[in-house]
Amino acid sequence: MLTESILKADGAISRTLIDAGDYFIGVVKAGQTLRILDLEGNQAADTLFYSATDPSERYSAMDTIREQGNVYLTTGSVLRSNENTPMLEIVADTCGRHDTLGGACATESNTVRYDLEKRCMHACRDSWMLAIAENPEYGISKRDISHNINFFMNVPVTEAGGLTFEDGISAPGKYVELKALMDVVVLISNCPQLNNPCNGYNPTPVELLVWE
Repeated sequence: MLTESILKADGAISRTLIDAGDYFIGVVKAGQTLRILDLEGNQAADTLFYSATDPSERYSAMDTIREQGNVYLTTGSVLRSNENTPMLEIVADTCGRHDTLGGACATESNTVRYDLEKRCMHACRDSWMLAIAENPEYGISKRDISHNINFFMNVPVTEAGGLTFEDGISAPGKYVELKALMDVVVLISNCPQLNNPCNGYNPTPVELLVWE
């Protein structure tokens, strides 16, 4: 559901630019609101959420999809943990829907989906591995990397139950806002994918804004 935010950028307590292929890791506290802003359109932000007090509790696509009865996320969606605890709620969305099924690109999937020569291309899983290696204070390990959300990514489900990667439905200036219902660690890979149309074959920056 398309919903405009009432929050103004000049009231944000922080603003962070994430270049294409780069990562972000940080804490958003309970009650704060996080906006992910698609600056140039059709960019995919591969995102994971963890409890800031116990990273073994993390966003669960299965619990979230089951409880809301929908494979897509938009305004009103409550993101749930693997303990079925509400973690965040989407409170504004000017894109319309976000993918929960397509997963994150990796060197292995690039090889299988595209070509052996694509293996060494940068991938979202590599960004996450770098993020947790460079920031051990969050207590996140490789085994904690699980199902992710692809904000702004368009992955339709076919009548046969398969998935397809299609041109994005976002546009410059579109955003999604989430209110934290607990203290969460946010881990984002700003997708560098060049082999499918999720980024319009042109990865671009996104911006993160946080309000109290």
